[in-house]
Amino acid sequence: MCDSICRSEPDSVAAMPAFAPDAVDRAIVLATQAGLPLYPDPWRAVGEQVGLSGAEVLSRMQAMHRAGVIRRVAAVPNHYRLGYVANGMSVWDVDDDDIDRLGREVAGVEGVSHCYRRPRHLPHWPYNLFAMLHGKTRDEVEHQAEALRLRLGSACRGYRILYSSRILKKTGLRLAGAGKS
Repeated sequence: MCDSICRSEPDSVAAMPAFAPDAVDRAIVLATQAGLPLYPDPWRAVGEQVGLSGAEVLSRMQAMHRAGVIRRVAAVPNHYRLGYVANGMSVWDVDDDDIDRLGREVAGVEGVSHCYRRPRHLPHWPYNLFAMLHGKTRDEVEHQAEALRLRLGSACRGYRILYSSRILKKTGLRLAGAGKS
């Protein structure tokens, strides 16, 4: 299982076709890495920046996705502005033999935005499955965690919820612009 469970990721790296991004692909990534333009046809808007049609941009984005160069294109909501101010990383001690199946199951639960497998650090940290939960109150998050505990059943030996104490700026990998290294 990869560290990040994401329904848009291929099942294995070996399943990805060989792909070598060219300068045009890099220009598309540079034009979109801070987000797609908020236009009815964002692909056309990106195409105007890089000298392609919207259809060509979309086709190249799809090819980069199939090859694993781009994991996904998705909206990234600001949970706090939507009223979800009780955000907690739930950490679970689950059977290692079942973690792939359990991780996929947990990742598909409504209210879970991130689900990861992480190494244990025994004896101090027994948790190996992490799932980010969002709620409008801590009580709501705790109810979500209890529902997950019941769903995990006997495979779950324990869990905790680590609540966010402040907002950090979140960004993915950013490529340097043209001419920069």
